[in-house]
Amino acid sequence: MAQKPSIPKGTRDFGPAEMAGRNYIFDTIRSVFKTYGYAPIETPSMENLSTLLGKYGDEGDKLLFRILNSGDSFSGIDFSEYHIEGDNYNSKALSLKVCEKGLRYDLTVPFARFVVQHQNEISFPFKRYQIQPVWRADRPQKGRYREFYQCDVDVIGSRSLLNELELVQIVDRVFRLFDVNVLIKINNRKVLTGLSEICGFPDKVVDITVAIDKIDKIGLEAVEAEMKEKGLDDAAVEVIRPVLSLSGTTAEKIEVMRELMNGRSASGIVSDTGLKGLEELEELFGLIGAAGIEQEVEIDLSLARGLNYYTGAIFEVKAKDFPIGSICGGGRYDNLTGIFGLPNMSGVGISFGADRIYDVLKGLDKFPSEVKSTTKVLFANMGSDELKYLIPIVKGLREAGVSCEIYPESGKLKKQFEYADRKSIPFISITGGDEIAAGTVNLKNLSSGEQKNFSKDDIQAILDFLIG
Repeated sequence: MAQKPSIPKGTRDFGPAEMAGRNYIFDTIRSVFKTYGYAPIETPSMENLSTLLGKYGDEGDKLLFRILNSGDSFSGIDFSEYHIEGDNYNSKALSLKVCEKGLRYDLTVPFARFVVQHQNEISFPFKRYQIQPVWRADRPQKGRYREFYQCDVDVIGSRSLLNELELVQIVDRVFRLFDVNVLIKINNRKVLTGLSEICGFPDKVVDITVAIDKIDKIGLEAVEAEMKEKGLDDAAVEVIRPVLSLSGTTAEKIEVMRELMNGRSASGIVSDTGLKGLEELEELFGLIGAAGIEQEVEIDLSLARGLNYYTGAIFEVKAKDFPIGSICGGGRYDNLTGIFGLPNMSGVGISFGADRIYDVLKGLDKFPSEVKSTTKVLFANMGSDELKYLIPIVKGLREAGVSCEIYPESGKLKKQFEYADRKSIPFISITGGDEIAAGTVNLKNLSSGEQKNFSKDDIQAILDFLIG
């Protein structure tokens, strides 16, 4: 029996129409990145597991796709060393023995590795963008895939908050070009560190952050329950609870938090780290106010971003008119390159989720009409004489940048019109013996019905008609 074709769950095929939309997304984002002075790089799809492990927290490590070593990976393995009890084995330890590589989880950690490895070849501050796929062994669901593209932009080697402002400006510009209304949420991990300090559990900052990061998915009560499971007491949760539902203007939120960080909470503990984070937020929002950002920006003190390497400002972007998770996110990291032997190299970046952005643009019908077809003009095939006449005309249009097709077989016009309709081709040319005798070419706008004849040599007039 023939094998039934299939692909792994959480992955997708993309036909010509989907690819046209995706390339529109990539090209738009890339064009904005370039205007801010960012240069492209690429890194391998696979990295050494030692590069990836321990950078995303325990939950992130579980989602890494591991690659078996080449050859007989299990040759020479003493399985008794990994036996726990019954039929159970320490699969985590065993995987480290038989897997030295893994598919990249994101583009930021490979970027940090790239910076350290090539530090003598690049100039700092180093501004790069990267548009490549990443892989996560996640449970597939709407808007969540196991293979997906990220469009990252990072600057490393500068602590200036101007970099954070530029990221907000990039987000603002990209989504204005897409004609999509978004909400840009901003917080600071120093504030979250301060929160763990004033509630009396400074050693639980990772547990608190991981729990808070789930608030949109599981709600406040479940977040509080998870924090208690991690060892926080009722008094600590009481300190954290009002912060997660804090409302008001940016200035009002910062002032309330400043009071808490100055020892006005029930614990009476002062957090210098938290106060530093609030100072950075205040400065950043001052810059944002001066920049005239058109998209909505707010401070969200419940925003956590689960990745462990963030140390300063953190960002998350959500579509306001389409129900989907975050479509963009990032933050500042001070210690990531230090893991690879290059300390004191602070960086900040943000990642656009191309697959979710595609879903948003499709759901809101925001793709431009020209994206829906890769071909501008279909030249009907009327026979061998007409074909010889059309070939040099089509060549001239292609060299002028017009996407053209000649229908490959001569035959019924109905079939050729149906082909143009299925491919959303906006123009068709039916050029026959009369046009050949007159030295002209016929063009018809399939949307408006307008039809004209042009001199076959008047490429500019033809272009003007096609462009409209």
